[in-house]
Amino acid sequence: METVVLVLAMLLAVVASGYVARALPIPVPLPLVQIAMGAVIAGALEKGIVLDPAMFFLLFLPPLLFLDGWRIPNYGLLRDKATILELALGLVVFTVIGVGFLIHWMIPAMPLPVAFALAAIVSPTDAVAVSSIAARTPMPRRLLHVLQGESLLNDATGLVCFRFAVAAAMTGTFSIASASLTLLWVSLIGVAIGVAVTVGVTATQMALSGRFGEETGTPILLNLLLPFGAYLLAEHFDASGILAAVAAGITMSYVELTGRAPPTTRVDRAAVWDTAQFALNGIVFVLLGEQLPGILSGAVISVEESGHLNPWWLAVYALAINFGLALLRFAWVAVSLRLSHFAARRRGEPVASPHWRMVAAASLAGVRGAITLAGVMTLPLLMPDGAPFPARDLAIFLATAVILVSMVVASVGLPRMLRGLELPEEQAERLAEEQARRDAAVAAIAAMEKALHDPAVMPADAEAHRSAAARVIARYQRRLDGVAPAGATAGQRRKAAQVEQALFLAALHAEREEIFGLARQSRISDEIARKLVREVDLVEARYR
Repeated sequence: METVVLVLAMLLAVVASGYVARALPIPVPLPLVQIAMGAVIAGALEKGIVLDPAMFFLLFLPPLLFLDGWRIPNYGLLRDKATILELALGLVVFTVIGVGFLIHWMIPAMPLPVAFALAAIVSPTDAVAVSSIAARTPMPRRLLHVLQGESLLNDATGLVCFRFAVAAAMTGTFSIASASLTLLWVSLIGVAIGVAVTVGVTATQMALSGRFGEETGTPILLNLLLPFGAYLLAEHFDASGILAAVAAGITMSYVELTGRAPPTTRVDRAAVWDTAQFALNGIVFVLLGEQLPGILSGAVISVEESGHLNPWWLAVYALAINFGLALLRFAWVAVSLRLSHFAARRRGEPVASPHWRMVAAASLAGVRGAITLAGVMTLPLLMPDGAPFPARDLAIFLATAVILVSMVVASVGLPRMLRGLELPEEQAERLAEEQARRDAAVAAIAAMEKALHDPAVMPADAEAHRSAAARVIARYQRRLDGVAPAGATAGQRRKAAQVEQALFLAALHAEREEIFGLARQSRISDEIARKLVREVDLVEARYR
């Protein structure tokens, strides 16, 4: 009963956090508000949650990473694959070595393998945290895609480095060859399992539904279960469940392009996933805040191991580690971009050097989150000889502090870093969107004209059918011609299209209010009202 009450309290905190973040006199990022509310819950309730890292990984990360993989543009991943892999592989190893030695130098009482383990678990950025920050910070779309791709792929590298650092601390031995082979295995097999699960499950579901039909909620529920299946199967084979969930999501985006899912299923599924994403994202940060009091008290006790009695040294350690992470990331990003531009110029491609503020923004956007928290909680309690694992509570606190500081710095620094900076206009994407709309309109008109001459669809004596078809064709023709007068500029056509959209939305609003009024007067049944309102809502969703 206590667990149910605590879960409900967390969900209520997630709901309330949205209102609190908007009511504050100064803009505060939603994740930070949720962390604060989690700390309040921990103080208000006598008994908090004992975080089981394995359960945390299973319940929260697969669906969130699956959805991020599903919704990230595949074109962006393929276009910037070299940059993303440089960040997801090279930067993580570079960070583990550099920050590991920094931590051991600052805290000699922390053995070098433990310092490397801490550096490994704070090296990967978190897709959930990056998405939460990016949703409220305008940034170039290409930069956002690179950061999202990096955060989706660097978890395996960081977790493998963490696993071998912990093994070295427990046994005193380390093998670079073994670590490299393990990284290769967990990555390739994890990706393969994610792809296979999505393709196999969706193909089976389509075959069964085509032969026997299915209930309305079946494809949505099956879609929700996909990331958990991919994760569990990959973990069973000692591969990366995280990469399996990401690969399953990316594969799902390609499956979606087949267009076999009914339109209503896509609309309902998007609503379900949006709700799940909001709830799970919020609970992750609330849970982080709920763990803070216990983590802080344990770190204050263990700070004496470092030779300092003053607990303020905890803040010094945390700030120094964050500074080291940011400095190494800035250096790697700057060098990586220079090498990429040098290679592009050698191929004869025209490239412009990015502004230094863009490089700094990419460094500030390296936000840590749930992966770091759950991973560091898996540190062993005891050594093989029964002695306590050295500096365990201190390592957990420092990892938590890195999460908080990186969120605060990104939330406060990114908007200021990008303010006044001329962001490159996504001209190619805008033109591609306009052309796609025109191509779709041409295809629709061709289909209508074909239907006009098909006796099976359009009876020869059905003048009303022909009149309806003419109105539909005229609507698509307006899209081709533009709503502005002939000879208008592209800007005038866009402005005229915006005016037409505003007028159409006003008409839809009036239509919906009239339907509600008829239902309130009992002139139509609730069932009819819901059906008609849903039709209007779907049209409005398309225009918005």
